[in-house]
Amino acid sequence: MAAELRYPSLFQINTRVWLERLSREARKPMTLADIDDTTIDGFAEKSFDWIWLLSVWQIGAAGRAVSRGNPQWRAEFKAILPDLTEDDICGSGFAITAYAVSDPLGGETALAQFRERLAKRGIKLMLDFVPNHTAPDHPWVRTHPNYYVEGSEEALTGSPKNYLRVETDRGPKILAYGRDPNFPGWPDTLQLNYANPELQAARIAELTAIAGKCDGLRCDMAMLLLPEIFQRTWGLTPDPFWPKATAAVRAKYPTFTFMAEVYWDLEWALQQQGFNYCYDKRLYDRLRDGHVGPIRDHLLAGPDYQDKLARFLENHDEPRAASEFPWPQHQAAAIITFLSPGLRFFYQAQFEGARVRVPTHLCRGPVEPTNPEIAAFYAKLLQTLTETSAFRDGAWSQIQPQPAWPGNSTSDRFVAYARPARTAAASPSLSIPPATRGNAACSCRSSNFAVSKCAFTISWGPRFTTATAAS
Repeated sequence: MAAELRYPSLFQINTRVWLERLSREARKPMTLADIDDTTIDGFAEKSFDWIWLLSVWQIGAAGRAVSRGNPQWRAEFKAILPDLTEDDICGSGFAITAYAVSDPLGGETALAQFRERLAKRGIKLMLDFVPNHTAPDHPWVRTHPNYYVEGSEEALTGSPKNYLRVETDRGPKILAYGRDPNFPGWPDTLQLNYANPELQAARIAELTAIAGKCDGLRCDMAMLLLPEIFQRTWGLTPDPFWPKATAAVRAKYPTFTFMAEVYWDLEWALQQQGFNYCYDKRLYDRLRDGHVGPIRDHLLAGPDYQDKLARFLENHDEPRAASEFPWPQHQAAAIITFLSPGLRFFYQAQFEGARVRVPTHLCRGPVEPTNPEIAAFYAKLLQTLTETSAFRDGAWSQIQPQPAWPGNSTSDRFVAYARPARTAAASPSLSIPPATRGNAACSCRSSNFAVSKCAFTISWGPRFTTATAAS
């Protein structure tokens, strides 16, 4: 079963954009109930253990109006879709009014059927949870304004981009937009107040209900709820939320999985609070910078940390890998990312070399041609992950490259590691013959392992080369 694998693979799908494309191709409305078996079989053939459906929940008219009326956002949308229409701007999938499946996607029944069909193929379903905020027209705004961070006339006047005047059952209120401490507020959201114990109890009940619809949740900006971060943002110090919330869900669903979107080197903190996986944005940034020393240092962390990292080259927030990483830097970055420990996190159209990031406010994306070189590379990479058990379950060992001859410093340009099987020999060893690509050369030695084949050796320009081996 996928859950037993040490290093599972996840495939993220922008659900609304996906179904819009399928509807256009079929010339009729398509929902999750209409996805054919060939598509779902294809997920299994690629050995995906998780499918993450992005943006399946209900959003409201208020958030949609903000998306359509924001001039800066609209300019971005128009650059992506020159033939943009109002219907293309469906509102951010993170401005949620209810954790009920959107009717255009097929509703609750279609999602349950889709999950069941995945499960028959050993694939689990991941959905979104947005803990920090709700849409401005969420029912709680009217019925429970005390669930939100409240502002004042002075705050609204002094910081109009961070507050909104709303009507509630308890009279007019000024509530804060959702935000992190480093940026202005998100104007299509309102900030929940985790210093209110009643809000925490309501959120845990909601979270437990959502967990009955899927096998795991990706928790948006999960670090914003940490007491020290919340205090820095709002001057309020809540009790820790995540340890209680993850424990409550697992009391009912023991194998439930939580993945955190997290930054600011807070991954370990959230791992200790119940998260199975945390975004590894630090590795992504170092790969993008292209300097080998920080990458190797990052990969020196212990397996108790690395095994619980979600490693990616792109997602709905980041630029497309094909546009961000020149070729063959893209290849080297992918090999390091997806053959290192942790959850392998792929994104829709990554394998085809898509170059345009579609904002989550849109439900249509551009039609892009497939890049055959990128497609062939990812086909080989996925085949390797599928056919070589060491890459999904085996031990992982970083190898320190050594100069191929005295005085040659180009060994510093290599990232080398192995996923070998242990042998019965008393003192087994790994030895990769000196590898030369361009003007970089090294030899690699490790102990306790034996290696019989090298899966990839790709040069990365003048800065570094990556080498990896699997027995």
